Amino acid sequence: MAYLEEPEPKRGTLLPVLPGIGRVVAQNPGIMTYHGTNTYFIEGADGLTIIDPGPDKSQHVADIVAAAGKTPILRIVLTHSHSDHMGAAAALKAATGAPIFGYHTPIRDGFMPDEKLDDGAELAGLTALYTPGHAADHLCFQYFLPDGKKILFSGDHVMSWSSSIVSPPEGDMLAYYRSLERVLARDDAFYLPGHGPLLPEPQKLARELLEHRQTREAAIMLALREKPRVVADLAAELYEKTDVRLKAAAQRNVLAHMLKLRDEGIAVEREPDHDDHPDTLAVLPYSIAYGITDEEVSMTKSDAKRRFALV
Repeated sequence: MAYLEEPEPKRGTLLPVLPGIGRVVAQNPGIMTYHGTNTYFIEGADGLTIIDPGPDKSQHVADIVAAAGKTPILRIVLTHSHSDHMGAAAALKAATGAPIFGYHTPIRDGFMPDEKLDDGAELAGLTALYTPGHAADHLCFQYFLPDGKKILFSGDHVMSWSSSIVSPPEGDMLAYYRSLERVLARDDAFYLPGHGPLLPEPQKLARELLEHRQTREAAIMLALREKPRVVADLAAELYEKTDVRLKAAAQRNVLAHMLKLRDEGIAVEREPDHDDHPDTLAVLPYSIAYGITDEEVSMTKSDAKRRFALV
């Protein structure tokens, strides 16, 4: 797939993207976030709408407030409630008084948006599109530029620099397929993703992403025809990742595919493996460093040992 690259963006400043739209790139670069989370500014007649306030970093909140200057921030809008997108929401709300808008059933424990959105909801020129898959509370947002071109703030659903992880239980592969099909039926001129640069001709990449998942699913089914397979073993064979953090992401994607096949009646779950896979053990120190809870670590270890077979 033809992913896009860009030089490291200038930090702490508002970067123009399209007429009336800019971004501040958070200082949270990483293997899963590229140069960092894009916090978008949309200019309106009454003030600013912010899409994805980014990670819980005081410097990023200060950068957002400074970039707004004397223009009031009136709305804080979330594509989904993963911490790299909404971690700063509470602090930005405290600094500006702006309400938080997000999907009506967030996946983040202890969080509820001030204004609950559903599919088709409209606010400040934005129209919400419910696009679960990467996360069960994921929304994209349609917007029209002054020249009439239709664009989509695509969050982590479709990104220009990489594919998205689909990690159960928050992630759902069948829902991801359907959400890709939904945006493929549209005619947006550009996507503005949660990480990475503006994406022109977005349907091309969205189609490639769906075809890539379908090809991966076919490879998993072929492997399951030979014998029952354990998630971690199959992920190591199919993905051939060297970075242990990407090995963990590969395991989550393979599990999502297997659960889709199970739910469709194509596969069945068997007794799990007894031993932890070396890739799983290798990633645990990174998980702990990123603040993953003991419950999440236990789930990751257990999921990696799950075994599936064709019906």
